[in-house]
Amino acid sequence: MSLAPVFYHYFSRPLPYARTWNFQQHIHQLQLHLRPSSAHPDVLLLLQHRPTYTSGRRQSESEINQDRIRLQDLGADFVSATRGGQLTYHGPGQVVGYPLIDLSRYTPTMGAREYVCRIQKLMEAHLRDSHGIRPVPSEHTGVFLDPSTKIGSIGVQVRHRLTSHGFAMNITREPLPWFNEIVACGLDDVKAGSIESKLGKAVDFNQEVSGIISQFGKFFGRQMVKLDPREHGEIGEAIVALEKEAEAAGPWCSGPLHHTP
Repeated sequence: MSLAPVFYHYFSRPLPYARTWNFQQHIHQLQLHLRPSSAHPDVLLLLQHRPTYTSGRRQSESEINQDRIRLQDLGADFVSATRGGQLTYHGPGQVVGYPLIDLSRYTPTMGAREYVCRIQKLMEAHLRDSHGIRPVPSEHTGVFLDPSTKIGSIGVQVRHRLTSHGFAMNITREPLPWFNEIVACGLDDVKAGSIESKLGKAVDFNQEVSGIISQFGKFFGRQMVKLDPREHGEIGEAIVALEKEAEAAGPWCSGPLHHTP
């Protein structure tokens, strides 16, 4: 029996992190409610965020309080997230993927370790197939251009066998100065890289998104169907509302603002 399709949607304007997380939670609750009838949709959200630093659930408030003040002063939002991992950055020029899928649809049920492994493999395959970039193996979770340059991050949450949060890949050079302000993911000797910085030329962001969608379908064995907001009730209405909010928010800060006393 073939698996249900995954419905995907790409938000063309950068979204606020907190509102997007609330949207993920809304879909999670809807999936739980509809699961007994097997009518719950699996969804892949692809987007960029407005400049935001996020901490992981392994970090205490006392550990991150000083970072919070300093990083907000640079012009970014700061959010304590519920994903795994430590301090990281999300912003324009970086494609973020939030798969909201039911792992129990696989036989046997897919475990969290295999799920993370497939995400890592799909990002690596995108770099190879679309750009001829060959990532190097690392003892750390994520995708590395070389032992000290990280281009892709993974931080997931699995509750009731339903996934949230996901992965991020740096496409343009825009995220790199923001990453330079932190020790991302607790890795002192690692810096951020991007597809553009590796290739030394500009890339088409929309083509990156379509390539990742294709790889997701391949590595998860799913048909990928573009989500039509008009046909998906509450989810569709929330997508339209988020897009309107992103448009109304206007321009974002394009780089860290270094204030002098």
